[in-house]
Amino acid sequence: MKQVRRRHVGDTTDDEYQDGTTDREEPETDKEDNISSLQEIQQKRAASFKIRTVSTLAMIAGFLLMIYIGHVPLVFLVLSLQFLMVKELFMLARVAQKDKRIPGFRAQQWYFFFVATFYLYLRFIKNNLLVELTSSKYMSALTWLLRRHTITSYSLYMAGFVMFVLSLKRGMYLYQFGQYAWTHMILMIIFVPSSFFVSNIFEGLIWFLLPSALIITNDIMAYLAGFFFGRTPLIKLSPKKTWEGFIGGFIGTVISAAILANILSRFSWMTCPRQDLSLGPLNCAPDPIYTQHVYTLQDIAEVLPGQLADICRTAAAQLPHWLSLWLANWQYVAKPIEFHAMMLAVFASIVAPFGGFFGSGFKRAFKMKDFGDTIPGHGGVTDRFDCQMIMAMFAYLYYWNFVAQPQLTVGEALDVRQAGLGWLSGKGFQREEGDGGS
Repeated sequence: MKQVRRRHVGDTTDDEYQDGTTDREEPETDKEDNISSLQEIQQKRAASFKIRTVSTLAMIAGFLLMIYIGHVPLVFLVLSLQFLMVKELFMLARVAQKDKRIPGFRAQQWYFFFVATFYLYLRFIKNNLLVELTSSKYMSALTWLLRRHTITSYSLYMAGFVMFVLSLKRGMYLYQFGQYAWTHMILMIIFVPSSFFVSNIFEGLIWFLLPSALIITNDIMAYLAGFFFGRTPLIKLSPKKTWEGFIGGFIGTVISAAILANILSRFSWMTCPRQDLSLGPLNCAPDPIYTQHVYTLQDIAEVLPGQLADICRTAAAQLPHWLSLWLANWQYVAKPIEFHAMMLAVFASIVAPFGGFFGSGFKRAFKMKDFGDTIPGHGGVTDRFDCQMIMAMFAYLYYWNFVAQPQLTVGEALDVRQAGLGWLSGKGFQREEGDGGS
């Protein structure tokens, strides 16, 4: 044991041990420990950055491969991501001890997931399936199922509802009803909105890729603007978010949207809708929204609300003559898809980020950092796609309200044809039966 010599009054030296060391040398050891701990932290950060980079490159490569292969593989990719997101959220509220006392309870949750998949996916690809079934010997039976898809989905849901009621156990009511509500909340907030990507895919890959890319672009632009200029906090749920980043992300995303739309619209693989479920090349007449138009201020005034257009005309009348002539002759060459893309970018920059804020609040409620560890270095699938779900539904609604032209698809024509033949055959059968009985 080391012996210490006490320092007396007037003594100018520190306490010394018998081996000649002093207590002033202890901070050197602490400094070495601090250096080693900092080195460990740096090594962990480097390893984490490496894993994150590799997984990011792998995701980008896989996504581009799916884009290259075609529409149907992309649908399966969306379904796989939905499955992983639902799985992560099912696990959040799971209490394993109680689950073991309710046989088949997890299976009930996945049954409702299957019913939601059956309803939404068949709803979106029904016309494509009808095209594929024209040469199938099972066409009549499958067509009957597709035409009664809604009532079939409802019947499947009610079967699950009855099974849930029959599975209720005394002492477990609160837990079971809580899990029932949890299941439906997950399906409504996570699964249903993201399923609209399926419809977007078959209307042209651009309506899937462009909205998805705008969310990613907004994340990058907001990060860069916040990194260099961020000063003012935006929202308490995400302390690192700033107003400067939010505004910078908006400006950068809107500008990028027009450029990206112009590039993607040059390829028929991106713009042509897929009428069936094949994987072959696509050729179609270019839609007017993908071709260049010449715009003037008069064209812009025609789409403005009446009162706003009148205000603009009144203001233009007060301008100098030379400026009025210049504005009257001003022209801008662009594709309509560029303006549509900028409208999508406005939503992706202002509204869609609140999907991420919602996810942040949700994670704080459960006191966790990520929804899962499915993607190495990134956390869960839900962490990466929380904003995409909101964007998918908006892109679908925007397309069908402002872009799509009313027309009869091949699948709908076949559906009408089959319905007409069924009606005629039924009438013929009744007539023959009546003739035989008279």
